[in-house]
Amino acid sequence: MHIPDGYLSPQTYIPLFGVAAIFWTAAVRKLQTVLSHRHIPYLAMAAAFSFLIQMFNIPIPGGTTGHAVGAAVVAILLGPWPAVLALSMVLVIQAIVFGDGGITAIGANCFNMAVVMPFVSYWVFRLIKGSSESGKRIWGAAFLAGYIGLTMAALATAVQFGIQPLIAQDAQGQPLYAPYPLSIAVPIMAAEHLLLFGVVEGVITASLVKYFLKHEPGLIYASREV
Repeated sequence: MHIPDGYLSPQTYIPLFGVAAIFWTAAVRKLQTVLSHRHIPYLAMAAAFSFLIQMFNIPIPGGTTGHAVGAAVVAILLGPWPAVLALSMVLVIQAIVFGDGGITAIGANCFNMAVVMPFVSYWVFRLIKGSSESGKRIWGAAFLAGYIGLTMAALATAVQFGIQPLIAQDAQGQPLYAPYPLSIAVPIMAAEHLLLFGVVEGVITASLVKYFLKHEPGLIYASREV
């Protein structure tokens, strides 16, 4: 899902960088109020965990890759705003040091995986779990949080790809950036993540939430907040 350089036009990646910067600024301001000093080490571990699982990239048609992200479990355990910072740091390091994702696409990648996914996953978990604090409903809520969150992030990526032929063409009408229209980009990204990567993300999220519910239930931010 890491968008490389050359796939998005400036008309796309510059506004997305601006939107991501707004969320970064808000996340920094909110960090002190939503995360206690006791949980700071967990933020570092969450970033390391996300970095690790994102390294297992599988190329898929449409010019991108598929992989688990880890944003859902970070948002559930620590909150969506800390997840914005943790995932963004991971994505920036991957782009600059490892070339995983383009420099010009940092804003877009952060918007998709460090903004869209954490907030979607967090609210899916909160809405589905309701007042439950244990049992199958919590497990199902965590699974769907990872599954739906990753799928929505993939769809956001697909839309960014798919609009390129519409907004950036040469004199002959040929796409200057990502060549695949919405009719190709959206179905491919949706299918890959609905059938495979979303399931993997859901299982990882549910397994870790179940573990923390058993061993350290007080850590789960989505259950603490009212």
